[in-house]
Amino acid sequence: MIFKRQLLALGAALALAASAPAAAGVSVIDDAGLRVTVATPARRVIALAPHITELLFAAGGGSQVVGAMNYSDYPAAARTVPLVGSDTQIDLERLIALKPDLLVVWQSGNTARQIEQLKQLGIPLFFSEPRTFEQVATSIERLGALLGTAPQAAREAGRFRASIAQLKARYAGRAPVRVFYQVWDKPIYTLSDAHIISDAFATCGARNVFGALPVTAPSVGIEAVLQQDPEVIIGGVQRDADDRGIAMWQPYQRLLAVRRANLFRIDGVLLTRPGPRLALGTAQLCENIALARQRRP
Repeated sequence: MIFKRQLLALGAALALAASAPAAAGVSVIDDAGLRVTVATPARRVIALAPHITELLFAAGGGSQVVGAMNYSDYPAAARTVPLVGSDTQIDLERLIALKPDLLVVWQSGNTARQIEQLKQLGIPLFFSEPRTFEQVATSIERLGALLGTAPQAAREAGRFRASIAQLKARYAGRAPVRVFYQVWDKPIYTLSDAHIISDAFATCGARNVFGALPVTAPSVGIEAVLQQDPEVIIGGVQRDADDRGIAMWQPYQRLLAVRRANLFRIDGVLLTRPGPRLALGTAQLCENIALARQRRP
């Protein structure tokens, strides 16, 4: 009942705003191919995924982010932003109470039911789904346009592009290395070339042994990994003593990656979260791949 009253009140406020003299506004196309328009720069933005929080801060809109989801932990200032829910549930009453004028939504991370509820609020929605490095850069620029922070966003997007270009120039043309990326070990999950991590592999001159699989995050068995016999295995950092991660492969001495000691750990957030820190994660990946090349007979 409370939610319905708040929804009606918000609708009335939006209708009143719509009756005001029209402003030139700013329009951009989001990652769903939809046009998003704001009459004036957004001042109260809610980020509905951790990568979105990073993109908004990178675009110069950190002070305009009034709500975020759990795991929105970067930059440090993001940890003080009020939470409006978790990766499984959005607190709509709390979200409405924050009076946002822009919602940035993760299309594949927020459920269809959640997205439909958000659409009913009548607040401009920007769908964020970067699948390539270039889309990360343009996301920063497009969000900067909506936030009224275009100059800072352009500088940050430029720095990201320059970092990636330098890595490509240094590593992309080197001898290819076959890599297995392990997301999780219980069960074993990996990522295919449908994920943005494929750009990181290409930048470093690496080849994903499971890149051709049709599912973005497929589950694979031990035998499948043994059959592929990757030269390098990459996994996340060890969070606690019980986290085996890529150490699970040590007993399999017939694996090329094990024989050559090419088991590397990189913080998964730096490689899988589609934000500006992908440049840092890719740099670490390239260094590991280069080390694997040096270890060839």
